[in-house]
Amino acid sequence: MCGIVGYIGKQQAAPIVVAGLESLEYRGYDSAGIAEISDSSAFITKQAGRVSGLKDSVAKNTHTSHVAIGHTRWATHGSPTTANAHPHSNTDQTIMVVHNGIIENFQAIKTKLQAEGYTFVSQTDTEVIPHLIDYYYRASNDLTLAFRQALQDLQGAYGIAVVSTHEPNKILVARLSSPLVVGVGKGEYFLASDPSAVMDYTKEVIFLNDFDVATITADGCVVHNLKQEKSSKPVAELLDYDSQQASLGDFPHFMLKEIFEAPATIRSASLGRVKAAENIVKLGGLESVIAQLKYIDRIVIVACGTSYYAGLVGEYLLEEIAGIAVEVQLASEFKYRNEPFSRSTALLAISQSGETADTIAALKKVEDYGVLRIGIVNATGSTIARMTDAGVYCHAGPEQAVASTKAFIAQVTVLAQIALSLGSPSNKLFKPLLQELEDLPAKAQQVLDTAPSIKKIAEKYAHHRDFLFIGRGYSFPSALEGALKLKEVSYIHAEGYAAGEMKHGPLAMIDEHFPTFALATDSVLLDKTYSNIEEIKARKGPVVAVATVGNKAIAKLCDDVIYIPATLAQTQPLLEAIATQLFAYYIAVAKDLNVDRPRNLAKSVTVE
Repeated sequence: MCGIVGYIGKQQAAPIVVAGLESLEYRGYDSAGIAEISDSSAFITKQAGRVSGLKDSVAKNTHTSHVAIGHTRWATHGSPTTANAHPHSNTDQTIMVVHNGIIENFQAIKTKLQAEGYTFVSQTDTEVIPHLIDYYYRASNDLTLAFRQALQDLQGAYGIAVVSTHEPNKILVARLSSPLVVGVGKGEYFLASDPSAVMDYTKEVIFLNDFDVATITADGCVVHNLKQEKSSKPVAELLDYDSQQASLGDFPHFMLKEIFEAPATIRSASLGRVKAAENIVKLGGLESVIAQLKYIDRIVIVACGTSYYAGLVGEYLLEEIAGIAVEVQLASEFKYRNEPFSRSTALLAISQSGETADTIAALKKVEDYGVLRIGIVNATGSTIARMTDAGVYCHAGPEQAVASTKAFIAQVTVLAQIALSLGSPSNKLFKPLLQELEDLPAKAQQVLDTAPSIKKIAEKYAHHRDFLFIGRGYSFPSALEGALKLKEVSYIHAEGYAAGEMKHGPLAMIDEHFPTFALATDSVLLDKTYSNIEEIKARKGPVVAVATVGNKAIAKLCDDVIYIPATLAQTQPLLEAIATQLFAYYIAVAKDLNVDRPRNLAKSVTVE
């Protein structure tokens, strides 16, 4: 959720850390701060608001520092104020801490420390950490030992970085269910909660695992695992990352840029995998578990948010193409359920970041079940990528806007490929779907070409307070995802519903002020969708429809129509998603909202 960046080396630390915070700002953005160590003195600068304000404040500093840690915050405990911003420190500002995650037992620790005479100045859970380290340091005069002792007392999730005037030439870090990577340079090291923050400086990174505690100096990095009680000098991995993809270019917002990357996203997710001419689909990431997959008769998909809706499309695909029973569960619910789980069941986890806390918890739940765990993630080297037995990368590139767009496109594309890989070439849909995946980038571009007309329709409906999204079959998950996009970026109340459920409650809401977005593309169920639209029109409800090019009848039935190219039912969600994403985007722009950073949301949800 929040962002952590650190630096130790020969360069001026503050500009590097602030630049890293700017690159992570889309993950959390209500306050920011930095702690610098200079000649055994500490300098803390923090404030509520955007990183740009912090940058201006830091630029006024005259000291030199080669060690610094910084943070951009998404508020959990306490409102977004300067006092609640990170870094937090002990009373005499000799120990400074930045923290991602939640300390679940902070109140008990706080009460204990207050009884020892410690005072607190913020509402955060994080502030207990520097005081707790200080408590143990007073007994040992050993910062590393004090840090490890403090960690033993903490319950919850954390990524923590510590600097101190006691030992000014090191950064201490720890990870438990909240990602941290160490970037390796020449005589310098970088720290970040996401590799994108350090990729302008190095492509070599060390991924920290749960219970790892790292001591970083300009000369090296040593990792000690608290659970295994052993230390090691970790091996760095080389990442393939194009930082240019993370820049806006000529687009006004990242969300629009990423929507327009849909054709490239489909192409990248299919490159080297989909070979229609040879009638094969090849997923290298699953080759190591092919033998196990032959015995799988049930797949449970776990995911959150947009990834969950992609999973619902995957449910249709896997059952229809591969003939395997599938159920899709919200990861936040799955981890608390008690259900039968045999070894013939596979768990398929979907996450854009690969760091979604609830999805990671779902994987941990089945660690001892002996079941196959498969991942679909976009971030290479992420926690989920390393936890699973096998998986498929989306190759969608960086996604900066908080509201996920191209990740959904990539995930559905990959799910179609997995369905094909588990299915039989004799299935009547096998070759047509393979061919359609190759043809789809051009069709996605055709939808993008209609953006000006979608913009006009969106502006017409931007004043509404409520919206209903409906669809049937493969278009039902599209309706759910379309509603999510609209409420995420425009703050319009929107619900996604199976069109056949209109008479079972939602119809009561319909009047001339409650428009419906109907996904009415060509399918065997189109006539039934027409009937649902008729029900809405009879109650004077305005209707916007997404329909297949050439459908003239729907223009007489609906108030406005967005046309997309003809495609298979199985791939309609990909083209429908582009239309609903553009619709949501242009409504948000019409309302003059912060499209890339919707209020109260963060990109990667790394706490429960």
